[in-house]
Amino acid sequence: MGETANAILAWLEHQEAWAPLLFIGIHLLRPFLFLPVMLVCITGGVLFGPIAGSAYSIIGTMLSSLLFYRTIRLVPSGLKKLKFLKEKWLKKHSNLTVKQVAILRLVPFIHFHLLSYCLLEISADFKEYTKSSLFANLPLAVIYTSVGQWITLLSIPMMILFSGALIGFSFMVRKKYEVFLWRDFFQTNP
Repeated sequence: MGETANAILAWLEHQEAWAPLLFIGIHLLRPFLFLPVMLVCITGGVLFGPIAGSAYSIIGTMLSSLLFYRTIRLVPSGLKKLKFLKEKWLKKHSNLTVKQVAILRLVPFIHFHLLSYCLLEISADFKEYTKSSLFANLPLAVIYTSVGQWITLLSIPMMILFSGALIGFSFMVRKKYEVFLWRDFFQTNP
């Protein structure tokens, strides 16, 4: 395993401009390869260092988010599935804020594109979605790339504790009001 990693690092050192493009391409192919975002960002930190790896991860996650925005409406079954998951996970008429999505993106087991769907719902247009995606992807890319070695050294109980703390923090920054629709509040039986 160590020889394989050294061979890959040596190959990437000789690729110069192709290595970052291949890495960004892996970010775009990540959903089809069933790779977690966290793993790809940590790999960027190992291969390129914390600064360049963070930059490439930001570019890769942003392109992945923008590709999601452009293609999700072309796959109605995927859109319905994400809507069902969101309604199952959250209340029917509640929406996450951009800050909450940014925090929840740090939790390893929450689906990246489910959170992108939450951003899609609260964004009025492509420009607003792009801004909110950048804000939500920035902590993910920077933290997992630069602190990747530290996170990989954590034990499973510490990882669960860290994830629980992030979910609790996300709960604390939520919107403090609830919206009830008239027909949901006064349900009538026919």
